[in-house]
Amino acid sequence: MTSPRRRALQLPTPGDANRRVFRRKRRPARWRQAGIALLLGAAGVLLLLGLLQLPDRFDTFLMLSTALANLIGGVQQALLGVLQLLAVVLVVLAVILALGLVVTGLIRLVRALWPQPSRPR
Repeated sequence: MTSPRRRALQLPTPGDANRRVFRRKRRPARWRQAGIALLLGAAGVLLLLGLLQLPDRFDTFLMLSTALANLIGGVQQALLGVLQLLAVVLVVLAVILALGLVVTGLIRLVRALWPQPSRPR
């Protein structure tokens, strides 16, 4: 009952091990690997030489201590803000609890004062 337009289900066969998916990737040529290694090494050496020039141009320790002080101050302000936000949340929860208690008390008071229907004996 399959139509001719529909393709039949193809299950993998044991001979599919030579498909392109299972082939090992070839390693790049040695000259290409050596060239990439030299370029990476040269980039690392140039970066190190540039970093060695930093102490001459900038006061590195002053920059580092200023950055750490700013970071600590920012963390301190963030924690203070979180603490203040938690205080606001606690106040809002206390207000909601108080309103719930007042409403519950009023409902019980109205029920207590409401005339009860007499039960037949």
